[in-house]
Amino acid sequence: MTVTDRIPSWKKLSLFAVTWPILVDSVLRMMLGTVDVFMLSRISDKATGAVGLANEIIYFCILMFGFVGIGTSVAVSQYIGAGREKEASRISAMAITMNLIFGILVSMTLLFFGETLLHLLKLDPEQIGIASHYLRIIGGFIWIEALSYAVSSVIRASGHTKSVMYVTLGVNLLHVTGNYLLIFGNLGFPEMGVTGAAISTVVSRFLGIIVLLVILYRRIPAPIRLKDYVTWKRSYAKQVLSVGLPAAGEHLAWQSQYLMIMSFVNMIGITALNTHVYVMNVSNYFMALALAIGAGTEIIVGQMVGAGEMKEAYRRLMKSVRISFILTFAVVGVAVIFRHGLIGMFTEDPAIIAAGASIFLLSLIIEPGRTFNIVIINSLRAAGDARFPVMMGVLSMWGVSVPLAYFLGVHLGFGLIGVWIAFTVDEWLRGLIMLLRWRSRAWEKKALVKPENISEAA
Repeated sequence: MTVTDRIPSWKKLSLFAVTWPILVDSVLRMMLGTVDVFMLSRISDKATGAVGLANEIIYFCILMFGFVGIGTSVAVSQYIGAGREKEASRISAMAITMNLIFGILVSMTLLFFGETLLHLLKLDPEQIGIASHYLRIIGGFIWIEALSYAVSSVIRASGHTKSVMYVTLGVNLLHVTGNYLLIFGNLGFPEMGVTGAAISTVVSRFLGIIVLLVILYRRIPAPIRLKDYVTWKRSYAKQVLSVGLPAAGEHLAWQSQYLMIMSFVNMIGITALNTHVYVMNVSNYFMALALAIGAGTEIIVGQMVGAGEMKEAYRRLMKSVRISFILTFAVVGVAVIFRHGLIGMFTEDPAIIAAGASIFLLSLIIEPGRTFNIVIINSLRAAGDARFPVMMGVLSMWGVSVPLAYFLGVHLGFGLIGVWIAFTVDEWLRGLIMLLRWRSRAWEKKALVKPENISEAA
């Protein structure tokens, strides 16, 4: 059977089949942080706020690990779509090594400079000790998450999204069990509080990466040789970084502006900080559906672009946007009805519950706008068009979101609600710009690879 006779890989993938495991996996990954916040809230709101802010730095690092993972996912998807599986495996091995080295460097940075970062974020002095201890343990082993991100990206790009989901489920079960034993000292284990939460996180992630590596060798389209991990090929690195570095730039711009805005929230007061931490822990789940549809669409669009099916890719994205927009609005609408109860799961403080409930009402507006960003930007990257999103992102986030958050939240005294209005304006502005970019079809000329038959003919 020739390459042209076989069924294209992208035709074997349905959006639902690819997306639902990613949705479950996204929710489970978010639960890793939420579980710590939820269980530590039983100790004190002060401990929760400290760990919540430390987790923002950790999430920032994890997002930065994604720059190689995103580039790898796009390249692997396009190579598989083009029928070039051996090259997909070679580029996967090199990318895994790149992310591991990057992860080790980040771990060292957090070990030596983590407390300095907390001081820069203007955290309450009483909370810095708690947060720095938590950050030192998690940060010292953050390289595990870097390795996990790269391996998971390869497995997903191959279309095996269920495998990653099952591993994340296992990691979560281990994490919850570890928290139960080590935070509160149950079943004869020592009562370690915040330290116990950190140790539980590290151990569960370490066991998870071992299982992911086993799955990698069973699911990758062509086998990875040991020498592939230490073989450097400039063309592969260029393809990964041509998508990954702009993605890193966008993540850096988003997370840095978010951390800047968090310093504004700290200026407003500790009640505002604790409210923000609780609301964000729920709001992250609002994004899960769009994240899953965006990631699933990215895999399919990447394989379509690799196969040269540009019209199919265009239609797939537009359909995915409509689906994610409607479903996100429906999910948020239901959550808003129960907003007081959702915040009440974390705290009994009436001031925090009232403030958090008000913020939730804005979610009906902000989340559909965020959907545009998540789904469309993923597909722009899948097509190789990675620079435009970061340029527009930097302009909007630092030109609109940051100054508007300070003006409304601090200068005019609107408090946390003013900060969230700024988030809303930024998300909708960027979302509409991304939609116009996709409709322009400028991305059609930016594919990283060609189908195997075209490459050979040339």
